[in-house]
Amino acid sequence: MKTYEEMVREYRKRQHDTVVDTLAAGLTYMDELAVDSGILEETGILAELTESVTGVLPFVIISFSEGSKVLLGRKPGVTGLRDGAYRMAKTGAALGVGAAVAGATGFWAAVPVTMGVRALFDRYRSRTLTGMRVQGRINRLKELNRFIRKKETGEEPDMLPETPGPAVEAAGIVE
Repeated sequence: MKTYEEMVREYRKRQHDTVVDTLAAGLTYMDELAVDSGILEETGILAELTESVTGVLPFVIISFSEGSKVLLGRKPGVTGLRDGAYRMAKTGAALGVGAAVAGATGFWAAVPVTMGVRALFDRYRSRTLTGMRVQGRINRLKELNRFIRKKETGEEPDMLPETPGPAVEAAGIVE
């Protein structure tokens, strides 16, 4: 089981990723800001290039950060792939909602909405994983209770129930 310090360190790293993703998603609207402020002309090639780069930038940053964690051995490959896919889906949904809001109300409303959608995704995932952890611990306690009761009644108990494997722990389901 992880110590308290290890869990705090892990959650701080997650918060860092959230900040990086949020900034990258905010930079996606940079081309609209540049056009609105008159820095770029709507018809120039620079505007097209900026629009393409800023649209892909968050996904490149996510791929790079998750890939580097896997290559440096800080994360197993499957976990890195799953975390990267989740971060990309969260960013894509936030950008989609932000684009709809930007079209309806303007650029300045899109950034807070984008950040809000990202926060809602994180809150939902956190609550879901907490529920899964609690359910896993309840199941573990039930198995231990059965084991103890069999031992008290004189029955030959099966083997002591196993703790969850590393794949379950790596998924963050059980700490």
